[in-house]
Amino acid sequence: MKKKVFAIMLAAATVCATLSACAGTAAPAAPAADASTEAAAPAETPEGGIRLVNNKVEVDEGLKKLAKAYEEKTGVPVVIESLGGGIDTQATLKGYYQADNMPDIFVFEGDIHYPTWEGLLADLSDEAWVNDTEAEYVRDGKVYGFPTTTEAIGLAYNADILAKAGVDPKSITGPESMRKAFETIDAKKDELGLTSVLGYYTESSQLWWSPGQHVFGTYFDSGLARDDTTYIDLFKDGGKLDMDRATPWSEMVALFNEYTDPAGVSGTYDAQVLGFASGKYAFVTQGSWIGATLMNDDKEAYDAAGHFEIGMIPYAFIEGQDTILTNSPNWWGVYKDGNVEEAKKFLAWCAADDGGQEILAKDCGFISPYASNTHAPDDPFAKTIAEYTAAGTTSSWHWLSMKAGIGQNATGVVFQDYAMGNFPDAKTFLDTLQQVCTNYYAN
Repeated sequence: MKKKVFAIMLAAATVCATLSACAGTAAPAAPAADASTEAAAPAETPEGGIRLVNNKVEVDEGLKKLAKAYEEKTGVPVVIESLGGGIDTQATLKGYYQADNMPDIFVFEGDIHYPTWEGLLADLSDEAWVNDTEAEYVRDGKVYGFPTTTEAIGLAYNADILAKAGVDPKSITGPESMRKAFETIDAKKDELGLTSVLGYYTESSQLWWSPGQHVFGTYFDSGLARDDTTYIDLFKDGGKLDMDRATPWSEMVALFNEYTDPAGVSGTYDAQVLGFASGKYAFVTQGSWIGATLMNDDKEAYDAAGHFEIGMIPYAFIEGQDTILTNSPNWWGVYKDGNVEEAKKFLAWCAADDGGQEILAKDCGFISPYASNTHAPDDPFAKTIAEYTAAGTTSSWHWLSMKAGIGQNATGVVFQDYAMGNFPDAKTFLDTLQQVCTNYYAN
């Protein structure tokens, strides 16, 4: 008992120390730069052109091709500045604002970041593309965000490995069948050439967003209708968790810790995705965005592993949960004091031009949120997302409404601590997570 209490106190102290250093980072009306984050050297905005800040380095090459095609067609130069690899994009943007060096178009994650940029985003409500999508970002009746793609969160799997192990992914419908599948694959791990059943990575300095937002986000939405906000509403009221639902979810996290690659507690995103691409993991806790990496940066490894079919199953921590989580992961906003008219023209071209949509699909791997689009990406997840969408078995991403910074400054650390063995069981993990979330909302 003493060891258990000490583990809770130690974890709480560790995370609260992090919170005390970061609790004051909630953005004011004019975004304040985060002094703890070293600002990246910004790209130069060409005269008469526009600059776009993107947070997905895996699509940098594709976006630069998009920019080149636009310049060739219109004569207007577009500079793509991609931030990633652990860089805090929003902190960097705050630094740009303070230095009077804002890009004309920049990425933000909906409700999490809107308060930071409220009053600084151009109104896009009258743009033609708004009538061609249901994924635009709307606040107070006005459109402020341009959607670029649809992404999905689910437990991704290597269909070839599951077939060789004799595991039907459709049979995994809840916690008991998930454990049985993991046990079956683990017993054949050597003959299947696996490092581990699962690639579940929890390193918290750069990968906090994966467990701290995405895996955590499955608690809020798995198995629910897209408009069901029951658990996120409770959470926004002081960081509260519903223990009847959170308990089986925490037991799923315990299962992941049991069958994952131990390297995940310190490994990088690149290592996690490469391990899956190389056929070393049967499952991976990353979403559909890794498709672009498998088709580009990790293509050689993916091809060597047989260019296997990829699928996705729900994070079914309660029997019968049958949804994956889909959403626009973020939006492009237009800085109201930038080159607004040229920025709007560029977005209109991206949404409606056949050549622009083709580049976004084929080179960036984006699954278009626009009804008029005719291009599908050569992406291993595209089929899965289309099937779940057609069946009406998708849930939304309500984790986007969590208090800003909670994944990076609080929850991500707790997941890593649990994976490192600092908590004896799922209950201790969950109790600590609840305490940390309550503290974060209180501050």
